[in-house]
Amino acid sequence: MSLDPKLLSVLACPKDKGPLRYLDDEQLLVNDRLGIAYRIDEGIPVLLIDEAQPYPAA
Repeated sequence: MSLDPKLLSVLACPKDKGPLRYLDDEQLLVNDRLGIAYRIDEGIPVLLIDEAQPYPAA
């Protein structure tokens, strides 16, 4: 399931308020600056700092 491009344009990392990179295949929103990712459950981004998972920088 792909996220709406309009939604992606307004989403920001709750930790540093910067942009996120969307990975459709993995259903993740990645913050490369901090090396963390937020999952997407059934098309809904879970942007909770406590739910972020480590993700290797690109």
